[in-house]
Amino acid sequence: MNAFRPVVVDFPGHRAPLDGIQSPFDMLVACHERVERMLALLIRLRSHLATQGWDVSATSAASDVLGYFDRAAPQHHLDEEMHVFPAVLALQHGRMDRLIYRLKQEHLEMEKQWAEVRLTLELVVNSEAKRWIPWTPAEHAGIDSFLAVYKNHIMDEENHIYPAAEQALSVEQLVVMSNDMRRRRGQTIVSVE
Repeated sequence: MNAFRPVVVDFPGHRAPLDGIQSPFDMLVACHERVERMLALLIRLRSHLATQGWDVSATSAASDVLGYFDRAAPQHHLDEEMHVFPAVLALQHGRMDRLIYRLKQEHLEMEKQWAEVRLTLELVVNSEAKRWIPWTPAEHAGIDSFLAVYKNHIMDEENHIYPAAEQALSVEQLVVMSNDMRRRRGQTIVSVE
């Protein structure tokens, strides 16, 4: 009788080789690292526009941030909503339940704020030096709000929610989670030997 053992296929864009069934959580943490890089790029973009104005570099940076938060961030939130949060809620731990509900609310807030930030970034992508109009105080405030909502969100997920979910999920559930994450991204799924 063969022991249940996943065969791991490398996930493009991941910072290191995957480690067995822990790969879904490695993928989630790697996504957080990309979120943080994109938020840092957004901050640098704002500084660049304030000091140097619009240029091709600004357009490139704005396009990168748009691409990430349009495509990858919604998939990441879906991963958590479908697999991580339900596993923790099943533990029926009052404090963790309240944290999950707050994080779910923050996902909705991030989505709403992203719609506003997206419009601000599109101004950069669709502009040119002669037509560039600096961002308004309201646009800066929208970016500040978007940055702020992520500050503690990632830390709470990585320090409290992910460890609880990892312990709550069985090997089989981890493989299902990994396969779902990979399938929705068009990647090779984990098979079992």
